[in-house]
Parts: sequence; C-alpha cells; structure tokens
Amino acid sequence: MAAEQKTGLAVALSVGAMAVFGLVDNFIAMAAETGSLWQFHMLRAALALVLLVGAARFAGWSLQVKSPGAITIRTLFSGTAMIIYFGCLGYMPIAQAVAGLFTAPLFVVIFSALIWKERIGPRRIIAVLLGFIGILLVLRPDAAGIGPLTVAPVIAGACHAMGTILTRRWCAEEGTLAVIGAFFLMMFFVGTTGVLGVAMFVTDAPLGADGFVFRGWTPLNWVFGTVVVVQAVGSLVAVGMMIRSYQLAEPSFITVFENTIIVFATLWAVILWGDIPDAVALIGIALIISAGVIIALRTSEPVLDAA
Repeated sequence: MAAEQKTGLAVALSVGAMAVFGLVDNFIAMAAETGSLWQFHMLRAALALVLLVGAARFAGWSLQVKSPGAITIRTLFSGTAMIIYFGCLGYMPIAQAVAGLFTAPLFVVIFSALIWKERIGPRRIIAVLLGFIGILLVLRPDAAGIGPLTVAPVIAGACHAMGTILTRRWCAEEGTLAVIGAFFLMMFFVGTTGVLGVAMFVTDAPLGADGFVFRGWTPLNWVFGTVVVVQAVGSLVAVGMMIRSYQLAEPSFITVFENTIIVFATLWAVILWGDIPDAVALIGIALIISAGVIIALRTSEPVLDAA
C-alpha cells in the first residue's frame, strides 16, 4: 500500500473510531447514577474479551503478542487514561471531559520533542496549538476553581498521548487484535482489583453519580447492563480502528484527527439529549476542525520533518 493510501486509511479509521466513541460515551452518565466505575470496567472488558477471543477463533486470527514488555508499558499508559476519563464522565459534561482527554495531540508534540528529540515542523505545531485553543474554549477552566477534577482529564490526555506514541514506536509490528486483547485484559484486571479494593475500604459511597468512583460491586439493572454491552461492542470496534490508525501513520499526525471526538460527542449529545452547546463552545469546535484541516493539507510531506 502506498504511503498516501496508508495515511488516508489511517485518517478514516481514526475519525470513524471517534464517531463511535462519541456515541457510546454519551451513555456513561446514565450508568454512573447507580453503577460503579470499577464494575463497569470489569464487565465491559470481560464481555469485550469474550467477543474478541470468539471472533479470533472463528476467523483464525492470532492474539499472540510479539513483545510482552512493550505491550504492557503501552497498555499501562492507555489504560490509565481510560480509567481517569471514564471516571470524569460521571462528574462533568461529556464535552468537558473529552476536551481534557484530547489535549493529547499537544502532549504528543511535547513528548516527541523532549523525549525522542524529534523535530516537529512549525506548521504542525501551530495546528496543534490552534486545536488546543479550541479545546480550552470548550473546557473553559475557571482559575479560581481549578482542582483535581479539573486537571484529571488533562492528565488522562498526557497518558493517552504516551500510549499513542508507544503504539507506533514499540508496537507497530504487533497484530491489532493482540494490542486490543492486551488492553482489555489489563482493564479487566484493574476493574476487578478496583471492585475488591473499594469493597474493602469504602463503606458508604455517595448517592447518584457522585458515588461512581466510590462503589464496588452494585446490583445490576437494565440501564447499567445495557451501557456495558454497548460500550463493550462499540469500544472493541473503535479501539481496533484507532490502534490500526496509529500503526499506519505517525502519532503526531493521527492524534489531531482524534479531536473530532469533541464534534461527535457534542453532536450525539444534541441528538440524544438536546444538549446544545453555546457560541463559545461552537467556536472551540470550529478551531479544532480547522486544526485538522491544516494537518490534512500536509499529508504528502513527512510528518516529523515538515516545515
């Protein structure tokens, strides 16, 4: 496959994955009312693993990893990002949580330059910063009220950025299904550990969404169960698309297109809940789209060496 075709496919996979994530993540707030973050991760991962193993056996696909150490480190970063992100979805509007998570493109540039000493072209730096300004307009942090909850989505963004870079640098030769399997296996372990840990140390969780992080195992109801199933199936498809996009193109290029999740999350929120963003948020979304267009216009040149 030609380089241009790989890049185009990577973009399509990334944008498609964000559309799926934007849809299924809109339902997390419903699960947070009575459910547990840790139970959610445990059950979602368990169902995803069953579907993944079943599909692999049926189709004859391999789930074997080539470099367990690299996969483990990559999954630690990506898994941490998802734990923080989903926890935030129980406490804040989806646009705010998603905007914090997708500061990742900025961190990709920073980490690539500081850790791997790569030269990032000025136009891509400008594009990423333009997208970051758009994210800030959506997030709109209040300096007087900045606290752990405000900063948490940005920490998730930094972890997601590192996971993105390591997927390309260390796991490019891994099978996509192997990377997905490792991710959900770790999430199952973390979810199970969280359920047991919370049950041991937390005796009285707050009611409603405020108790999402502080609950262990809770009685299942149809709302929570449906959200878990939708998330498991949707995430399995979207994570596979996203990982494959990392393997086809440079992370500093692909992560900018992941900002479209803000557009999709907002669009789905309008369609599902009638939650229409204000003018400032719409300007932020427009800036994020503009940043993606600037990057797309540079696809014919090397990502890390472009002027």
